[in-house]
Amino acid sequence: MQPSTRRITILGSTGSIGNQTIDVVTHLNRLHERGEFAHRLEIVALAAGRNADTLFKQAQALGVRELALADTEGAPAPPGSNLRRGPDAAERLVREVDSDLVLGAMVGCCGLPATLAAIELGRDVALANKETLVTAGTLVVEACARTGSRLRPVDSEHSGVWQCLAARTDAQARPPFELDHEVERIVLTASGGALREFSKR
Repeated sequence: MQPSTRRITILGSTGSIGNQTIDVVTHLNRLHERGEFAHRLEIVALAAGRNADTLFKQAQALGVRELALADTEGAPAPPGSNLRRGPDAAERLVREVDSDLVLGAMVGCCGLPATLAAIELGRDVALANKETLVTAGTLVVEACARTGSRLRPVDSEHSGVWQCLAARTDAQARPPFELDHEVERIVLTASGGALREFSKR
């Protein structure tokens, strides 16, 4: 592994955010080859729920051997791959495969154990799953403060707010999501979710 390589685990690789992440990694690696991006990115592990066909196609295209699938049945793993199956497969994947960044994009609360495992190991987490913080925000933030793991919001509104706060020179010195005295509260407008298809009237 080259010194400039950053290893990435994608939890929820077959969903929309997982696929977009793969596209972004591919694009940034092209820039890296041209000397326009500092790091080479390597996807080292992929996890999915039940979409085995897409997971296996992704693994083959990316040359990824370390896989996890929540579904306990279905097609056998591709030759040469190391497939974990079952509801705790993603957590085992995180604990068994070294990486620098774990992208948490699994639907609902099913990705919480794997996300907490990544934080316990001190790995940075790019979080695209709001349910993780809604259901266990206190646990997640306390674990980050204890291990030094950094949360990187990926969801659009949350990432926008985070980028605004992170632009402050002292932002990195504070624990995750701790606001300074100049910010009393943050309000996210109803820009998506259940209201996204409603008209203004």
